[in-house]
Amino acid sequence: MTEIHPNLSGKTILQVIPDLAAGGAERTTVEMAEAITGAGGKALVASAGGRLEDALKAAGGELIRMNAASKTPITIRTNAAKLARIVKDHNIDLIHARSRAPGWSAYMAAQRTNTPFVTTYHGAYSGTSGLKRKYNSVMAKGDLVIANSEWTAAHVHEVHGTPKERLVTIPRGVDFTVFDPGKVTMRRTSQLAASWGIPENDNRLTLVLPGRLTDWKGQKVAIEALSLLDPEERANLHLILPGDDQGRTKYRGDLIDMNETRHLSANVSITGHCEDMPAAYALADIVLAPSKRPEAFGRVAAEASAMGKPAIVADHAGQRETVAEGETGIRVDPGSASALAAAIRTLIHLPKDAREAMGQAGRDYVLTRFSKKQLQTKTLGVYARVLKLKS
Repeated sequence: MTEIHPNLSGKTILQVIPDLAAGGAERTTVEMAEAITGAGGKALVASAGGRLEDALKAAGGELIRMNAASKTPITIRTNAAKLARIVKDHNIDLIHARSRAPGWSAYMAAQRTNTPFVTTYHGAYSGTSGLKRKYNSVMAKGDLVIANSEWTAAHVHEVHGTPKERLVTIPRGVDFTVFDPGKVTMRRTSQLAASWGIPENDNRLTLVLPGRLTDWKGQKVAIEALSLLDPEERANLHLILPGDDQGRTKYRGDLIDMNETRHLSANVSITGHCEDMPAAYALADIVLAPSKRPEAFGRVAAEASAMGKPAIVADHAGQRETVAEGETGIRVDPGSASALAAAIRTLIHLPKDAREAMGQAGRDYVLTRFSKKQLQTKTLGVYARVLKLKS
């Protein structure tokens, strides 16, 4: 494995995250395990585990299994004691927390053992009550706090009063060796299309909205937008919703009911978790990310652009940084089905070569801003800075 600087030879870094599902924070955890190992360090992850366990192992990381997802006070305190023991048993040099409940456990363990502590503020956590703000505040307690967008950094400074000198903005990275249009074979796209039920002779334009099935990701907004298009426009579209419901069976049922009520069952497919996202983007003509709540970064748009596809996103938070309005995609009012319908109409009526040019502009845009390598290198730099600060 190619060495990544700065050098962490002999250092052991413990990342703490609830689980290893397929979300952005979880993938970043694996990417940093790869970077830590590549920089000569040892990468441990305390987590309940999940889909990305094999990827973590392949990256050189080691899983320490624990019930890190629980938010109950007694479990948080129990986990703090467990993490303190892990720090001593494994000679941990630095703890990096990536979520609130395990973040509190990690923070308490770091305090008890005098271990350097870094946090990554991955999301715009909701909460207006004093108790909820207190719960959220642990993600601003790092010796250095990593924000995954400029918007997130401003949010942390405003809400928690974190001094700007303790904030470091490091956007999430896209692995351009994986999200590369030239590396996705026809066999992969054909297999995925078949699993999605797309016939070989289907000439409809494909809209893809990736993300776990939850209301704030905007699947209902997209279905409603489709229903607002003219019948002739709608007939030429197929909306794919790849994503796990993660136990939200009622929400999945609501989506199915919406499709039936609006006579869209032939135009919308709910396809479940997708293991091959580069192929999913390759199949798309247009990618949607109409999140109702702020996306702290907006990884879907960045990955779509890396694959040369135009994106339509909600115009708030980090997605303002991942999509250049009118150049790499379109930004629309959050939660507005009519605005989303208008944007879809604009793009589907563009000539194919104009959509492809927009997608290429997106690829050029993200290549210079959102690489996995820059995320890894800058985060390693944060580790080195905190280790020096606390030595």
